[in-house]
Amino acid sequence: MPISVRKPPSFPAVAAPLRAIVADTLALEGLRAGEVTVVLTDDTALRDLNRRWRGIDRATDVLSFGDDRRGDRVNGDLVVSFDRVSAQARRYRTSAGRELARLVVHGTLHLAGHDHHRAAERATMRWCERTALRASAAAIRSLERAVR
Repeated sequence: MPISVRKPPSFPAVAAPLRAIVADTLALEGLRAGEVTVVLTDDTALRDLNRRWRGIDRATDVLSFGDDRRGDRVNGDLVVSFDRVSAQARRYRTSAGRELARLVVHGTLHLAGHDHHRAAERATMRWCERTALRASAAAIRSLERAVR
């Protein structure tokens, strides 16, 4: 299961925990990673992608780009703004590592086919997020140490 992570050099120890979080989240959905890439970047890149692919001219925290699923294998890219991770961690009074984990779980659930346009979908998505975060507790602890 090739889960790759592209990150700034200032975060050398985030790849293994992020791979584990993606794998744990997909496993809870009865899925496996085919080729999944997690890209950590900034607001400028997310704003450009959001404008180009969704027609929304503002930065966002995470974007998921899914490829065709082959059986139980999920392929796609997750792009996360570390600027948003930092700002949202302060706003939600949590660590940057935990907020990064939440966004990666959220994006992975999108790759798995979840959405949150309607109230029932939002409730399901939130339940799946909480479940995946609990299942990834060890990886999140490692991520918190790496993203201080």
